[in-house]
This record gives sequence, C-alpha cells and structure tokens, in this order.
Amino acid sequence: MSETAAKAPGAPAPSGDANRWKALVFIALAQLMVVLDATIVNIALPSAQTDLGISDGNRQWVVTAYALAFGGLLLFGGRIADLWGRKRAFVIGLTGFAAASALGGAATSGAMMFGARALQGAFGAMLAPAALSLLAVMFTDAKERAKAFGIYGAIAGGGGAVGFILGGVLTEYLDWRWTFFVNIPFAIVAALGAYFVIREPEGGRNRNPLDIPGVLLSTLGLVSLVYGFTRAESDGWGDATTVGLFVASAVLLIAFVVTEARVKAPLLPLRVVLDRNRGGIYLSLGIAIIAMFGTFLFLTYYLQVIKGFSPIKTGFAFLPMIAGMMIGSTQIGTRLMTRVPARTLMGPGFLVAAAGMLVMTQMEIGSSYASTILPAMLLLGLGMGTAFMPAMSLATLGVEPRDAGVASAMVNTSQQVGGAIGTALLNTIAASATTSYIKDHIATATSKPQQQLVQMQGAVHGYANAIWVAVGMLVLAAVVVVTFVNAGKPEATPVTSGEGAEDELVVPVVAH
Repeated sequence: MSETAAKAPGAPAPSGDANRWKALVFIALAQLMVVLDATIVNIALPSAQTDLGISDGNRQWVVTAYALAFGGLLLFGGRIADLWGRKRAFVIGLTGFAAASALGGAATSGAMMFGARALQGAFGAMLAPAALSLLAVMFTDAKERAKAFGIYGAIAGGGGAVGFILGGVLTEYLDWRWTFFVNIPFAIVAALGAYFVIREPEGGRNRNPLDIPGVLLSTLGLVSLVYGFTRAESDGWGDATTVGLFVASAVLLIAFVVTEARVKAPLLPLRVVLDRNRGGIYLSLGIAIIAMFGTFLFLTYYLQVIKGFSPIKTGFAFLPMIAGMMIGSTQIGTRLMTRVPARTLMGPGFLVAAAGMLVMTQMEIGSSYASTILPAMLLLGLGMGTAFMPAMSLATLGVEPRDAGVASAMVNTSQQVGGAIGTALLNTIAASATTSYIKDHIATATSKPQQQLVQMQGAVHGYANAIWVAVGMLVLAAVVVVTFVNAGKPEATPVTSGEGAEDELVVPVVAH
C-alpha cells in the first residue's frame, strides 16, 4: 500500500500503514512518559528540595520551569512537527527529553534542576503535538481511529494518576533521582520503535517559512499567562506583578491573533480554531482540565494529610479513577464513537464526571475511602474517559494534513493552560475558604487537640468549596460541548485534502 494512500474515485477507504498498530504502542509510551512527568516529580519534590538545598521560596520553580517551557512552546512545537515531519520531531523530542531527564536526575544544585526541567518542557512541547498528529495522519478508518484515540485518550487522562503511584514507589524505595531516570528507558524504547516502525505519510508537510513574529508573540503570551496563574497562587490575585503578567499576556495574545490574520504563512492558521467543532473541543477540554487538575491536588492532600496515607498508598488510591478512564475510553467511547455524534458522548461524560465531583464535596475528616472517595473516583474516571476519547479524535478530525501538528498542539495548549489555571484558581479558593473557616471556629477550641481538629476541618472545608467550583466547571464544559460541537458520527467515506501538500492524504470527514 502506498504510504500516502492516494485514492482512486470509488475505491474503498484505505486502512493506513501496515505498522500503524505497532506505531501506536510507541506513541502511547511516549505520551505516557510526558503525562507521568507532570505528577511523578511532585511526589519526589520534598526529598529533592532537601538534597539540593532549594529554599521554600524557590521550590515552585521545579514545577514552574517545566510548565512555562512546555506551555509557552507548544504552538511552536506543533509547527515544527508540520515543517520537519512528525516522525523526525517525535524522535528528536524523545531524545531531548531523555537527555534533560538524565540532567535532572544528576542535578547537584537548584539551578541545575531548574534548567533540566525547562529543557524537559521544551522537548515535551515538540514531542506531545508530534505524537497526537501522527495518530491523526496514520489512522484514517473511522473505527480504527476510534480504537486508537480511545487508547491515547485513556493514557492522556489517566497517566497523571499513574505518576502518583510510580513517584511514591521510586521515592520511598529507591531515590528521588529515579523519578527522572525512569524517563530514559521509556524514551529510548519509544524513539527506537518510532524510528524503525513509523512510516509517516509524506503528503502532510507544511513547508512554508516559519512565522517568527507569531512564534515570539505566542510564546511570550502563553508564558505570561501560565506564569501569571502561578504567581496568583503564591502571591495573590491583586499582586502588581500578577496583574502585570495578565495584562501583558492579553496584549501579546491579541497581537498574535492580529498577526496571524495578516501574515501569509501563520504559525496558527485561524481556520484551525475558528471551526466551531474544534474551537468547542479546545474550550471544553481546557475548562474540564481546570476541574481535574485542582481535584488531583486536593485529593492528594486530603489522603496524605487528613487520612494519613503514605505516598504509595495515596498513589494506589487513584487506581479506581484510572480503571474508570480505561473503561470510559476503550469500551464506552470506542464502541459508541462511530455510532453516535461526539457531543452525545462528551456532554454526558462531563456530567458523569461532575456527579463524581459532587460526591467528593461531601467528604469530611471521618469519611471512609470506600463510601465517599471510591465511588467519586470511579464516576470521575468513567466520565472523563468517555469525554476525552472523542475530544482527542475530533480535535484533529477533518483538519488539513499540513495543519495536523498545530491542531494537535492546540489540544495540548488547552490542557496545559487549563492545568495552570486549575491549580492556581482552585487552590486560592480552597485557601480562602480554609482561612475563613478557621477564623470563625478557632475561638471555640480551648485545647491544642481541638485547635488541630479545627484546622483539619478547615482544610477539608476548603477542599469541598473548591471542588464545588470544579463541579460547576464540568457542567460548563458540557454546556460548551452541546452549544458548539455539532459534528455527527464519523463516516467511513474519506476525502482528500491536497492544498499545500505534495500528495493526497486521506482524511475522514464528519457527517453533519
């Protein structure tokens, strides 16, 4: 079969490259590595901080350096994938990520650690969009595409929770440095597999010159936005620097949009985001991730600080959510995606996840894991898995092949920005509610044990208040889906999109 899958009129839809399912294994492995890294380092952070002598004021940069580089360079990384070729960008991204991980594991100072984390983020920004866009151009049959994106969606959603388990095991039984070194075998296997197995269709390159003004404006605008939310969490929303970062971000991103509308070869062609289905997907995913990331944070603190779970036990406590995501993505989503419109999976999926969050708002100091946390996690995982899977597929479905990398980068950008907003916004809400509760109840606590009890009750009260906001976010995500996403079920009838491509590449269309 031709790699570019040129199609004669009336011929059946091509099934794609013969090695596409083998390729999926290595793409999924790379995606798991990137998603794991977002949470695995958090578990190891206290030990790393002590060993490297990082101050409390600077420890946030272990997380922030990665988030800024990753979030700021995603659009650039997606465009590089379209320009150089997704396979090449994928392998380079993996190699660089492995080298940066080795540097982080061998770090002897805080500055060396911060630099390694920034490099991880930069190579991750090249790797993540290349991985998703490879799936978009390799799986063209509607049913196969559903299965492939079901697996990818489950990994994208559940990998963060797996990071808690792996981070706890490595930190407790080996050393915090292994939370970095563990990426190296992942990356080597995925890179070698990709090099020998992936056969990327040649027709989807975008060989237009790089939009340098667009790169600078988007990178600076996204970095300002992500850093603004990071500062808001630590220094408050009214802090002059925080406000300045948000203003700068708004100005830079508006200038970016104006530039993209005028230049001949834009970094982000506005046709990618102005499509109502893709725009709805990006917006709803970002909103849902706000809820999800905040909840990961609160559940970790609740289980470890309030319930006294060890890091490993906390990690395993997240397993029901991972199981729910796997079922939602690979069973419900995959089986129904080719039979029903995407919004009839995504809308109810977000609402089921909201129901899980609603159960979580009822948690108290004495709540048992089995009666409150377990059903909440199952519902959350099931709903998110069902919603993520069609979202990942629809975000790149029908896009012109030359735009596949940038369209994939927008999925990652919405998730990254959503994660930054979720961590800062929900943490601020929780902290404010906790402070207010303690202030109102501490006067009645006459002994030290009573005061400690009030402080714990205040913390749980704060978590519950923030999770109520997360419930609202998931309901809002469902409303966005129902309002904007009007695509029908994927049809097996392919169309070609040859504009700006050397050969014809078959891309499935969506019935309206």
